[in-house]
Amino acid sequence: MKTLDIDLGARSYQVRIGRGLLSSADEIVPWVAGAQACVVTDQTVAPLYLDTLRATLAAHSHSAKQTQVQVVAHILPCGEPHKNLAEVERIFECLLRARCDREATVIALGGGVVGDMAGFAAACYQRGVPFIQIPTTLLAQVDSAVGGKTGVNHALGKNMIGAFHQPRRVVVDIATLDTLPRRQFAAGMAEVIKVGLIHDAEFFMWLERNMQSAMARAPAALEFLIQRSCHNKARIIEQDERERELGARALLNLGHTFAHAIETGAGYGKWLHGEAVATGLAMAAYMSAQLGWISKREQQRIERLLTAAELPIAPFGGLSAARMLEIMRVDKKARHGNLRLVLLKGIGNAEMVADYPAQVLQDTLTHFTV
Repeated sequence: MKTLDIDLGARSYQVRIGRGLLSSADEIVPWVAGAQACVVTDQTVAPLYLDTLRATLAAHSHSAKQTQVQVVAHILPCGEPHKNLAEVERIFECLLRARCDREATVIALGGGVVGDMAGFAAACYQRGVPFIQIPTTLLAQVDSAVGGKTGVNHALGKNMIGAFHQPRRVVVDIATLDTLPRRQFAAGMAEVIKVGLIHDAEFFMWLERNMQSAMARAPAALEFLIQRSCHNKARIIEQDERERELGARALLNLGHTFAHAIETGAGYGKWLHGEAVATGLAMAAYMSAQLGWISKREQQRIERLLTAAELPIAPFGGLSAARMLEIMRVDKKARHGNLRLVLLKGIGNAEMVADYPAQVLQDTLTHFTV
């Protein structure tokens, strides 16, 4: 069992990492604020884990609660194409029909899409109700479940509608990765690699040595990489909870400006988020090398690690450089029409920059879209 403390003053919480935690009432029930819980999950995860969570929430005898938690569930359709306001409206309808009050707790049981949508619903319902994250994909466990970012997509841009809403607790049950399809598992590894590139060169080197074990889902390797990824993200969030204009949290967007344009331009759901992030990381590395900020050898190391994690780095078709640039200009980090990017000054050294030659960005987009 690993415990990480996220120190945000009154909004502080713990991330618990271990095996079998979904069945532990003591890990979940005490953080249900009142006597009602709305579990938001999806059509893939519900048959696997919803009954287990219901039983755990009913097992109140080992918790501080004196009354049994009343549970309602809302099952979302799967995937990014359904990460929109219309589906959040259906979560609200579930909460209202169940007469959930301001102490009702929303519990996200699923991957990043479920967590983002359930968290956004919790942020908005009655102007904010408590929220627990139980991520079941690698991507959600190492990234999206920690930090309080919630939201939905719009046809013109990914995650452009949302709110910061910190969970009361994050429960990472590594056993849920046993049922995760290999493509989804690989997609999560993109966010793990990103952490090393941003500010943990030692972790990046560990991944180079241990990627085979990680991809084989060796328990010790999984526990370490999840804990290390969450630890790194936690320290950044503590410095910059709401992503100030030039704050540390913006560095977590390495590769994401490219990735979000890929997802938006190709159509939500064509690429898994982690797959788009992987190509975005390759694009950021390529552009950084073109600027002379990293060596060709460092660029090749990044590409080799992404490939070892079974992630895409090759140029993609169906999306022009002009269309990519058009979408990127809608990015949340753009200011006064100026597109800021997170690029690399070395492995483990990322920076937000805006003073790059426009032609280098154009050349990068052209290289990856022909």
